[in-house]
Amino acid sequence: MPTGVALRDPRQQLFDAAVRVLLRGGVTALTSRAITDEAGVAKGVLHRHFADFDAFLVDLVLDRIARVEAKGVALRDAAGTGTVAGNLTDAIFELFEPVMSAIIVLTIARDELRNRLRAAGTARFPLVGESVAAVAGYLAAEHDLGRIAADADVQVLAPTLIGAVQLLFTEHRGDPPVEDVRIVVASVLR
Repeated sequence: MPTGVALRDPRQQLFDAAVRVLLRGGVTALTSRAITDEAGVAKGVLHRHFADFDAFLVDLVLDRIARVEAKGVALRDAAGTGTVAGNLTDAIFELFEPVMSAIIVLTIARDELRNRLRAAGTARFPLVGESVAAVAGYLAAEHDLGRIAADADVQVLAPTLIGAVQLLFTEHRGDPPVEDVRIVVASVLR
């Protein structure tokens, strides 16, 4: 890669390349060389913007966590509109899109990444914990509006829902398990 060529947004360019590598080759394919090759930049670009490879991965995951938190705000804002089951089902497909699932696997596979994320203040199970919080916030808002059962415990419903759906997405190949997710959401809400 020629030097002196200005990069439009090197951090985002590297994040996008990492996601492509991760989706195509999985956790074992995700190396600094694979990312910089995919991004079409010199290897030094990654190390110019991040202290080391794990620091890069931490920022990649924190970027995804910020997206989950933004989706949580949008979901809470949807309280009182549509149906609870419909809102949750739509949110789940946004939360468990392929990149999210791949990054969850990445955090499980790399101890140092998990340790650094926890030190940065993430949930004990990064991305999953933030997804649970997003769903719990939405369910609490719907509970306050009387749209879910008065005796419903949102602190139990949210992790139950996220855990069940995570298993569906982990075991599923091909197209998203739309009908299975609808069944799980309806069952948990009952």
